[in-house]
Amino acid sequence: MTDVRVHLAKPEGHVPEGRAYLDIHGGGLVHGEGEFCRTGARRIADQHGVSCYAVDYRMPPDHPYPAALDDCVAVYRALLNRYSPENIIIGGASAGGNLAAATVLRARDEGLPLPAAVILLTPELDLTESGDSFETNQLVDVMLPRPLMNANLLYAAGHDLAHPYLSPLFGDFTTGFPPAFLQAGTRDLFLSNAVRMHRALLKAGSPVELHIFEGMPHGGFGGAAPEDRELSDELRRFVRQHWGAAQHSG
Repeated sequence: MTDVRVHLAKPEGHVPEGRAYLDIHGGGLVHGEGEFCRTGARRIADQHGVSCYAVDYRMPPDHPYPAALDDCVAVYRALLNRYSPENIIIGGASAGGNLAAATVLRARDEGLPLPAAVILLTPELDLTESGDSFETNQLVDVMLPRPLMNANLLYAAGHDLAHPYLSPLFGDFTTGFPPAFLQAGTRDLFLSNAVRMHRALLKAGSPVELHIFEGMPHGGFGGAAPEDRELSDELRRFVRQHWGAAQHSG
């Protein structure tokens, strides 16, 4: 569909026509390519029973910002040639949450229609790392014990870390943003990212849900804990709720 590497995963059995999930993988903006990206696509396709397109975006050091965002926007633009925007959901975890939100902001700024919804799981929305949890949850988060500033600087390649395409938390949401699902845990280094994004979207009048799980570190408990299953149930409910919903202005 584009010159970008994209992994397409479909669930077994019946696949609803006309719906697509655009997944953007995590990995601190410097890891997560290849098999990790493919595995994520298969998991999401099975979880939601829908075709999942996973962007295997370019990364530093060879391809710093804006290469990854260029790739994600290009894939979204290509999907709009195949699917109605109200039947596309964009999602990402960690660094993928950064790129998912940034993709929506840039697509909107370029005049593209907004997707049905955006899912931001334990998202890396603030590359300046200015939130409280970057101090309070250091070493408390067993999955991500330390900030990622070195990777952030490598990715940004001299651009302003506070620019909304690099740190979507600082974007303008008053001119349009799709319904959002935000998730984090009380022991997540990125907890402040989700909490502050929730407040920003509420202030802008944009529909948003915030799900904070007790004791959960970055990325969850590995999939087998009751909290992981509850999150999965909430995600399926949210996705079903927003497939084909009325298009929001942007």
